[in-house]
Amino acid sequence: MSPRGAGHEDSPLVVVANRLPVEYDEETGWRPAPGGLVTAMESVLRDRESLWIGWSGRYEEADGGPEIPPPPTGAGGMVLDEVPLTRAEVKGYYEGCSNGAIWPLYHDAIVTPVYHRTQFQTYRRVNEKFARRAAEVAPQGALVWVHDYQLQLVPRMLRQLRPDLRIGFFLHIPFPPVELFSQLPWRRQILEGLLGADLVGFQTNEAALNFLRLVRRFLALQPGGDRVVVDELSGSRTVRVEAFPIGIRAQDYATLADEIPTIERAAEIRRDLGDPHTILLGVDRLDYTKGIDVRIRAVTELFEDGELDPESTVFVQVATPSRENVEEYQRIRDDVELLVSRANGDLGKLGVTPIHYLHQPMPRAELTAMYVAADVMLVTPLRDGMNLVCKEYVACRTEETGGLVLSEFTGAANQMHDAWLVNPYDIDGVKRSIMDAASALPQESQRRMTSLRHGVFEHDVERWAADFLSRLQGGS
Repeated sequence: MSPRGAGHEDSPLVVVANRLPVEYDEETGWRPAPGGLVTAMESVLRDRESLWIGWSGRYEEADGGPEIPPPPTGAGGMVLDEVPLTRAEVKGYYEGCSNGAIWPLYHDAIVTPVYHRTQFQTYRRVNEKFARRAAEVAPQGALVWVHDYQLQLVPRMLRQLRPDLRIGFFLHIPFPPVELFSQLPWRRQILEGLLGADLVGFQTNEAALNFLRLVRRFLALQPGGDRVVVDELSGSRTVRVEAFPIGIRAQDYATLADEIPTIERAAEIRRDLGDPHTILLGVDRLDYTKGIDVRIRAVTELFEDGELDPESTVFVQVATPSRENVEEYQRIRDDVELLVSRANGDLGKLGVTPIHYLHQPMPRAELTAMYVAADVMLVTPLRDGMNLVCKEYVACRTEETGGLVLSEFTGAANQMHDAWLVNPYDIDGVKRSIMDAASALPQESQRRMTSLRHGVFEHDVERWAADFLSRLQGGS
């Protein structure tokens, strides 16, 4: 890949992310990797020449092992470049610092963050690996787009190695306020790391403002609007800080939802569930931030109160396995499974199962059929940077029916005002909104869904990427 032109659409693009869009399996070989970032970015890059740097999910061990072929070429001719990591590095950098300290802190410390100096040392060492690899392979003057909380030190490291590059950073999760971020032992290193970029992007304006306030407080810099001037040995440099709310490839979901096999599968799902009058649906990674337990409790109480009839209403919760080596994720799985079993034990009877719980990966086609089958979508995270599940559901509602109950603590809530917005900490409020969505008049549901669909299609993932890359290139 070589430089081709000055316009951002023709500039060489290098993506740096924790994971490659593929992973290696000993039985099947290379296969597409799961994850929201992979889905979002691959859909953008399928139409563009690019290089993706990341970890494949396999471990680099000192004693070697069987020969494994290099990663294949990605969609659209994307070149994949693997950063090898050892088990010890993954344990300290990813499972430890990233998901034991940074992730919970950035999600409002729902679970108490745990700070270990040695884990941060590993985090820094792995960030150096990514930065060095990007410096080695990036074409002269390329755009380098660094992603997410695992790689917050990379921008500064990379700038020191390759000052010719235009570096952008985007955080896919929330960014906390001063009161929370202040407890991070490595707060200064993180802020300085991010300011190595030319453009720092967040999901919401609130997150961008949090970052600017922290820069002022801990680095003694004076942001002006959305810009921060950073003094370096080579002179001053301006960093832009903005919100770029991510979207989905909405038309892809709508097209799939309208295909005959999807429609037939959606009808089959309803039959398999006993042809209920109302299907409630939740789809999440199994994560303590997602509020899965909140909605299970709310729906269970509605059954117990007699407001929902288990003979005519079914709740389906899909919980995709996630970070199963992390203790808190093991705990939330146990909690959710206990809630489901108790509810079904208390409320069910032969032939009637009020709550169906699926702890398994879900193929996109099957998930789309579930979106088509469901009457009400429940999205109740305690904190979420954006949340794309709610947008996927809306994109699939091509007949403009259905209702969306959405936590106000998602980034998506800033765009989706016509959802039934809820405070997930208020169980009674969640229950009221579920009933309002389930019992809404057809014209009310259609009015809301029409508005929601307009927003999802207007602010899709292509617009997100185009806006970010245009700004990174230096456009207005």
